[in-house]
Amino acid sequence: MSTLHLVATPIGNLEDISARALRVLGEVCLIAAEDTRHTGRLLQHYGIQTPCLSYHEHNKLIRLERVLVALAAGDVALVSDAGTPALNDPGYELVQAVLAAGHQVSPVPGACAPIAALVASGLPTDTFLYLGYLPRRQVERQRLLQSIAGLPHTLIFLETPHRLLAALADLIVQLGDRSIAVGRELTKVHEEIFRGTISQAQAHFTTQSPRGEFTLVLAGGTAGPERWSEERLRSVLQQVQDSPEKPAALARRLAAESGWSKSEVYELLKTLKAGR
Repeated sequence: MSTLHLVATPIGNLEDISARALRVLGEVCLIAAEDTRHTGRLLQHYGIQTPCLSYHEHNKLIRLERVLVALAAGDVALVSDAGTPALNDPGYELVQAVLAAGHQVSPVPGACAPIAALVASGLPTDTFLYLGYLPRRQVERQRLLQSIAGLPHTLIFLETPHRLLAALADLIVQLGDRSIAVGRELTKVHEEIFRGTISQAQAHFTTQSPRGEFTLVLAGGTAGPERWSEERLRSVLQQVQDSPEKPAALARRLAAESGWSKSEVYELLKTLKAGR
């Protein structure tokens, strides 16, 4: 049976491709590429003339059969625009189909933005959680962050430049002012890795307009208080809601004591006051 090779390609610097990857790309009968024009420039740079087939998010299901037919004749390579294919890029369904058809799947490792950012972040690398792109909608983004706030693992996200500041604002509200490394344009000419707290990153990218591709690496959560039940939190809020303490300060204080996020406490406090 033939083999589908998952070939990692450079995330910026064209030198970041292995000798094995170049050999495989030159030997396979077909390259399934996320963007054939983008991959074509890489192949031209290295003098590789293997034919390419467009395989991306919008045609990945209808192109499965074309790839399987090609595998009947010989090996095929799958590449994304940058980095390791099938990681935040099309490929999962193809790998499943290829395995189901009895072919082999072989990784050809190489560049990977999340791992590159992690090892250069200065944050713990022994245990980490990669979550891809943060949700676009703020409500969904906040819900995700609330669900992982207490996890001890180093966290890795991808983000776009036009959503970076909004994401940092939600990170600090939901996770606190943790240590963060923000990798920008990794391996490229204008590579930057900002290290500091989330609030410092906010200030930095407010004065310097975000440009390029971003990878965020955050410190994991620390063990906090045992989370109160909603009934207990409601009871305490009913007792203190008429205090002279400002609602934001009250929410912050009770969040630290209850294991709930500040935004959750604040919303519950508003609900109680509205229902009086």
